[in-house]
Amino acid sequence: MITRRFVLHAVAMAAGLTAAAAPALAQHAWPERPIRIIVPYAAGQGADVLTRLVAQELQKTLGQPIVVENRAGAGGNIGTAAVAKAPADGYTFLLGTNATNAANEFLYTGLGFNPARDFESVAMIGLLPMVISTTQADLKTNGIADLVARARARPDTLNVGLPSTTAQVVFAQFVQQAQAPLFAVKYKASGQSMTDVLGGQIPLVIDTVTASRAHIASGKLRALGITSLKASDMLPGVLPVSEQGVAGFDVVAWDAFFAPKGTPADIVKKFSDHLQQALAQADTRRRMMDIGVEPLFMGPRELDAFVKQERTKWGAIIQSAGIRTE
Repeated sequence: MITRRFVLHAVAMAAGLTAAAAPALAQHAWPERPIRIIVPYAAGQGADVLTRLVAQELQKTLGQPIVVENRAGAGGNIGTAAVAKAPADGYTFLLGTNATNAANEFLYTGLGFNPARDFESVAMIGLLPMVISTTQADLKTNGIADLVARARARPDTLNVGLPSTTAQVVFAQFVQQAQAPLFAVKYKASGQSMTDVLGGQIPLVIDTVTASRAHIASGKLRALGITSLKASDMLPGVLPVSEQGVAGFDVVAWDAFFAPKGTPADIVKKFSDHLQQALAQADTRRRMMDIGVEPLFMGPRELDAFVKQERTKWGAIIQSAGIRTE
């Protein structure tokens, strides 16, 4: 027999279940409003261009506007700290890099965030290998072994232009691993180092594919080796340093997405899945390669393990070489 008390109890239970399910339903409906991606670099720089390219694809599949916000300064630390302090509600993400999430803790004091504890790994989207190039006629094309031999024969007499902290890290690891006593010449920007190497003031430069490719294509620069473990379609015919007598050499920049710590796992996975879809588009991949980014997807777990390894690697190189920000 169904009593009035039974009915009231059932209604109360149903109400309780509905209330308990409300957060899950709201979470399931994500995204319900625009999503913000903070780029910790200036508008127009490579990371910004890449983020806006990917954001175009995300808007199509997520059905919400993607707002790209530039917060540049302190080598990327200002924007990165802003994401670390943002609500973990799935509406703020970071376009992080090897600098912000691996190297900067060894280069700066007072970051304003902890790269190991303040973020959820979402997805790796691409690698940015660097290129060792020369204008010297007597250094053979694709000739890292010849470069090493020349450096050993005349220690610290071959100058290498280094326009960024990443280039300094690549240089330090190359000198140590190849046992090639080259001389570092630091620059504040690619334009300055390229001007000097093309003008003959320095014989060598280490820079991004983006900065180097046009000069390589014109014949003004000759690529001796690329710093990724494997060859890249972005520079056909250029062998990796690792295949030219420096086994295992692999120091590259990278771009990846992160979320504030505590962002719900299902939202992290959904955003990661949509990034994977974006990278699967042939046009997106082509446009990424046009700006010097080798498309590479990693999901949350794989990226998390990768970043831990990168922090160890970059930290060891920076500390061993005594690299400092200026």
